[in-house]
Amino acid sequence: MYGFWCERPMPAQFEVLLEGVGKVIGSSSVSTSDFWEAAQQVHVIIASANSLFDDNFMAKVPALKVISRTGIGVDKVSISAATARGIAVCNAPDVPTRATAEHTIALMFAITKHLHQVDRALEHGERRDFYSQHRAVEIEGLRMGVVGLGRIGQKVARYARGLGMNVMGFDPFLSPMQFVMLKIEYAATLESLLAKADVVSLHLPATTETIGLMNAERLAQMKQGAYLINTARGSLLDESALLAALESGHLHGAGLDVFEPEPPHPDNPLLHRADVVATPHIGGVTHTSRNNFWREAISQAVEVLKGIRPVNLVNPDVWSHFQKP
Repeated sequence: MYGFWCERPMPAQFEVLLEGVGKVIGSSSVSTSDFWEAAQQVHVIIASANSLFDDNFMAKVPALKVISRTGIGVDKVSISAATARGIAVCNAPDVPTRATAEHTIALMFAITKHLHQVDRALEHGERRDFYSQHRAVEIEGLRMGVVGLGRIGQKVARYARGLGMNVMGFDPFLSPMQFVMLKIEYAATLESLLAKADVVSLHLPATTETIGLMNAERLAQMKQGAYLINTARGSLLDESALLAALESGHLHGAGLDVFEPEPPHPDNPLLHRADVVATPHIGGVTHTSRNNFWREAISQAVEVLKGIRPVNLVNPDVWSHFQKP
């Protein structure tokens, strides 16, 4: 029987997926003493996005065969180290698409309608002329700039078009013809998108090319009075530069579901601004998606243990370690 360690407690209804294969031997962060006491018997880790799985970690868990993510991002997993050690890495890229896209649109409405400002005003008992002072804008006819047109970016683009927005996209991995097929205006460069978009939404993974992408220079290239949304990775954005852009009035608002680091420090000034709507990296989480995350992560780990190649194997080069001679 294989030992499963879950970074979050596994819901009881999914334990049936382990029948005849393994059992849960613990549920907590992999940095706890409980984990290290059981580390020699851990074959599978059902991982959240909180822990770092590098070569040093893997060396201390000698029986480890699978790291299966209840989510998309594997930026905290050393794929090269896992492959070298014969550890399969799986994720669930399809599960959070709808939820994250919907959350992106929710943030867009919140910041363009300036809901945080008026909510705070009512909470604090302010008495002012809301009719004359409210700065909400109508999004129909505005241009949404989608940076990164993977699963989530494409879904956001479809939702935005359905709301009557003009959608422009930037993704160097797509051809101009693919933009035509997606019914999205083609931006040859990120700079051209930033200059035209009223709302910019980020949908990129964290890589050496994208970390720090939205710095002071790029934020300055955005339209005066534009809005920024980030439901991808906090490391894409220079938070101090965003703060400066908001304080100067160059940008009129931001919707942030992700920060660097996470969770953000309570003193982070972005959390205390009325023109920022912040959520704790829960864009992809709904009751439905949470169940699907668990089902996908567990099922794929079980498949690996049974010698069945999972659909979402992040490091396919590792599969030779699991093939029987």
